[in-house]
Amino acid sequence: MTRYIIKRILLLAPVLLGISMFVFLVLHLITTDPAALMQGQHATTAQIEALRRELGLNDPLYLQFGRFLWQLMHGDLGHSLMTKVPVTTEMLARFPATIELTFAALLIATVVGITVGVITAVKQYSMFDYLSMAGALAGVSMPIFWLGLMLIILFSGYLGWLPAAGRIDIGLEPARVTGLYLVDSLITGNWPAFISSLKHIILPAAALASYSMAIIARTTRSIMLEMVRQDYVRTARAKGLQESVVIYRHALRNAMIPVVTVIGLQMGSLLGGAVLTETVFSWPGIGGLLVNAILAADYPLVQGCVLLTATFFVLVKLLVDLLYAFLDPRILYS
Repeated sequence: MTRYIIKRILLLAPVLLGISMFVFLVLHLITTDPAALMQGQHATTAQIEALRRELGLNDPLYLQFGRFLWQLMHGDLGHSLMTKVPVTTEMLARFPATIELTFAALLIATVVGITVGVITAVKQYSMFDYLSMAGALAGVSMPIFWLGLMLIILFSGYLGWLPAAGRIDIGLEPARVTGLYLVDSLITGNWPAFISSLKHIILPAAALASYSMAIIARTTRSIMLEMVRQDYVRTARAKGLQESVVIYRHALRNAMIPVVTVIGLQMGSLLGGAVLTETVFSWPGIGGLLVNAILAADYPLVQGCVLLTATFFVLVKLLVDLLYAFLDPRILYS
């Protein structure tokens, strides 16, 4: 297992290097000149050129990229061009909100998706199967931002059950321990903060989870339909085992490897979808920070946000690989 983990970790370095190079080149070759944005529309050409020299934007691209990698190896992502605040500080202030939203959405998508997928496979061609698959098709088809707006109109505007925006009611923020409001409020025993943060996260997490939940449900149903027809499942039933034991201990466990693959891949969709979801629900996460940085051509901040998101994604992929080995130890020797 140790050798397997080391091998997977070593494969992460070239992936992150390639992502860094791609983002760096795209930002410097396509986006607007940040010096012109920082100086304003009334700035002279001399003022813009002076700022470009100060920021090192006139250096060749390979020197700029080399400087970026050198700083990165020392844990320095630079300073935001607009706020002059260290990029790490900007991201650490926002990233916990995105992580909390992403994991809440992943929890909803995984629990509901697997449960619905198993039930529809066991009760194939039932009314529940038809309705669930129709719902899954709708979940795949609906844009996240549109669904988010509809949820706001229904549950916040019409019914008034849940808040429409924000992360917690003003003045109820719990003492910062992890940056995750739900976790911090539980640790500190701040129940009003827990209830408020739970109410605020329900709508954005549900909207963000819709697509992934539909994909997981459809995948689980497809794999389970194959598994319940296997000879070992028929043998388990012939031995007189309870149907629940046959389904969950024999069929579902063997179906989990492709399902875990889908769940791991959905982390990327959730992180990408969080940008739109955070915008719709005014969620103060990394997505809103990234959008503002792109609009301002803030190179260091965009690079830092993308690199942080990519690192998180590849670490999740590593976790998925380790789950493979746990579910099927034969993978360690392949």
